[in-house]
Amino acid sequence: MKFVILTGMSGAGKSTALKMMEDIGFYCVDNLPIPLLEKFVELSEIQNGELQKVALGIDARSGQALEELREVLERIEAKGEDFEILFLDADDGILVKRYKETRRSHPLAPNERVDKGIALERERLAFLKKRADYILDTSQLLTRELKAEIEKIFLKNQDYKNLFITVLSFGFKYGIPVDSDLVFDVRFLPNPFYVEGLRAKTGNDIEIQDYVLQFKEAHVFLEKLTDMVEFLIPNYIAEGKNQLVISIGCTGGKHRSVTLANELHKRLSGKTEYGLKIEHRDIGKDALRGK
Repeated sequence: MKFVILTGMSGAGKSTALKMMEDIGFYCVDNLPIPLLEKFVELSEIQNGELQKVALGIDARSGQALEELREVLERIEAKGEDFEILFLDADDGILVKRYKETRRSHPLAPNERVDKGIALERERLAFLKKRADYILDTSQLLTRELKAEIEKIFLKNQDYKNLFITVLSFGFKYGIPVDSDLVFDVRFLPNPFYVEGLRAKTGNDIEIQDYVLQFKEAHVFLEKLTDMVEFLIPNYIAEGKNQLVISIGCTGGKHRSVTLANELHKRLSGKTEYGLKIEHRDIGKDALRGK
């Protein structure tokens, strides 16, 4: 039997993830009382093979019983029972925003500010995150992207290293993305904005791509950037980093940055060591502002 404990920060998407695991064949139980966990595992094992895959959701709603979980897991391991832990996380700012959007109070701070509850929850769940087999940072993940990552781990059985990379294009005039880990400025390249017939197009159009990539400097930049990122990735994985945002910026975030972000995304695609997505933050802002 495959047994998975699904846990993590409140607001990081555990309920959604549990439904996704149910869709791929897991028998799912949410918020089972900690004192019943050991007995639940025993009963699951004697179901004559009826339960092949089980996922159990555990989070801050368990309250003080969370302190017992460490010992319960140790006893389960001592009996030779195998289990894996999937931990869902997100940046504190993202969690606060999600709570404000749903107008819910934090389970650990019902009468206080949400950030206090988040801090307390991080403290209580630290031991689970430390021993987690998989860590998914959902800060930048869409629902379909979360689904793809869960399927990669539990359906396709791919080797998973807990790192999710976002390649992000942006415009400097709209500000540097606050969640950037690495920022690169490609304003050194000629700007298609000033070329007749190209202004209205974007880096997703072949005309802009041909214009930007005709310059030797663009290819040298891509080669050096790809080489550096491929060097950094295994080191980030070894460090335990689970979210990497690589931001590439030009003036308006519409032409040069989009083209080069797309090219970097292509070069990093097809690897199983990490998850990968592309995002163009400012690609349509000039059009919306009538510029």
